[in-house]
Amino acid sequence: MKAARLAAHFIRRELRERYRGSFTGFGWALVQPLLQLAIYAFVFVQIFKARVPGADAPSYVPFLVVAMWPWIAFSEAILRSTTAIQDNAALIGKVALPRELLVLAPSSASFLLHLGGYIAILVVLAVAGQGVNLAMLPLALLAYVPLFALAFGIALLCAGIQVFVRDLVQALAQVLTLLMFASPIFYDRATLPEAYRHWLDFNPFTVYIETLRALLLGHGDIDPARILIGLLVAAIVLATGLFVFRRLDPHFEDFL
Repeated sequence: MKAARLAAHFIRRELRERYRGSFTGFGWALVQPLLQLAIYAFVFVQIFKARVPGADAPSYVPFLVVAMWPWIAFSEAILRSTTAIQDNAALIGKVALPRELLVLAPSSASFLLHLGGYIAILVVLAVAGQGVNLAMLPLALLAYVPLFALAFGIALLCAGIQVFVRDLVQALAQVLTLLMFASPIFYDRATLPEAYRHWLDFNPFTVYIETLRALLLGHGDIDPARILIGLLVAAIVLATGLFVFRRLDPHFEDFL
């Protein structure tokens, strides 16, 4: 119970710090996605003339949005959490608390903020007649649970190592950029040569993208086997992240 109160405190602190001094405050969490949506719609549709293959395929903007915002939450949670121990170095050794909470706060804040923006954009697209099925939104949001577990597991692993390898966060930004383009966010699996399509299944983010598109846009199929594998991967990564973080935890004070 005490850990839950502490977690809530650190998450609230993180949310306040994100937008302290900004004119719109938490409203920026809604305004920013809408501005990004307008930019993506212009660049990809008007300039690049992007299209999704298939006679019954959705238009490109909802196709991109459904995948892009979960990726933003996922990648931002990892990057912001990687330096969480360093950023809270003043607390290490002075306050007795589970140090996992210092990593949990930025991870949770990223997912909460972008989840709000995600829902807002989906509602706007549905009202605009872009084929978003809001009736499936509750099921789609369930996908955020294992996705958060995956991000939190990676964040714990990276936050622990970052204390000893200070340039990890810079390398991680490049790795995440590579992973983004290796995920079917901007393109459909069907656009790849058939010989390379199965490689997407080795990307742990792929199952979330394709499941969300199937639920919200009716594009593609829901594969129970891939979903089960995705859940298993998320659980393994979370367990591994916790294990490594706790093994490194006793040595943090010596390197901060």
